[in-house]
Amino acid sequence: MKIAIQGYAGCFHEIAARNYFGTDIEPVPCSTFAELINRVRKNEVDHGIMAIENSIAGSILPNYSLLQKSGLYVNGETYLHIRQHLMGLPGQTMDDIREVHSHPMALLQCMDFLSRHPRFRLVETEDTALSAKLVRQKRMKHTAAIAGKLAADLFNLEILAANIHTEKKNYTRFLALSREEKRVKEKEPNKSSIYFHTSNTLGSLAAVLTRIAEEGINLSKLQSFPIPGSEWKYYFHADMEFSALEQFEKVVRKISPLTASLKILGIYKKGKTI
Repeated sequence: MKIAIQGYAGCFHEIAARNYFGTDIEPVPCSTFAELINRVRKNEVDHGIMAIENSIAGSILPNYSLLQKSGLYVNGETYLHIRQHLMGLPGQTMDDIREVHSHPMALLQCMDFLSRHPRFRLVETEDTALSAKLVRQKRMKHTAAIAGKLAADLFNLEILAANIHTEKKNYTRFLALSREEKRVKEKEPNKSSIYFHTSNTLGSLAAVLTRIAEEGINLSKLQSFPIPGSEWKYYFHADMEFSALEQFEKVVRKISPLTASLKILGIYKKGKTI
């Protein structure tokens, strides 16, 4: 099974893909999220897995727009606990390290640890896993990378210091995408992602939200973004959690007349945290 991921082999997207689809997959690295979407849409891969929000950094707004325009379906989700590790060539010790390479965000996430080692020269790179790969390929003694455990396993690096990220509760939500809608069969679905927009009239959005609340549905996400070519009009991405599919179908029937348009992106099982 080919799975499109954003980033390089060993990156957090691949970790999420392996946890969601299983280890018997062929990750297909993509340099951008737009490339990921296009590979799924053009049937070059079976599925894609795409980060959509982070518990610290918040929503990845461009990805909501990409998803809305893609014509793809959301068939599931997974929440990945982001764990950053310092890794180097086998036989190296912390005392050997003089440089640390990683993505700028990963360096920031580990700044408390790094500040305790002022001799480290920090080098920004385009990807965490790529940093690990280059340490191995170029046999870079006295250089360590910050990346996830999968990168250490793939490139035969030793973890010199584990879990060096400052914020221990750092999670990223990933969506599983495909060209076709696939309802959960083995278990009853309890979550859905939809897009809608309302008329630019007083109380139109409030009316939609009131109907959702009246049906006892938890609105776990409501993200707005502008409609291109319009003035002060917005689409809304909504994630809704429910106890029975009939409950969700009922609320869709109630809010549809209150919207100018509504599209169901997917109905699926709420993801687990790994």
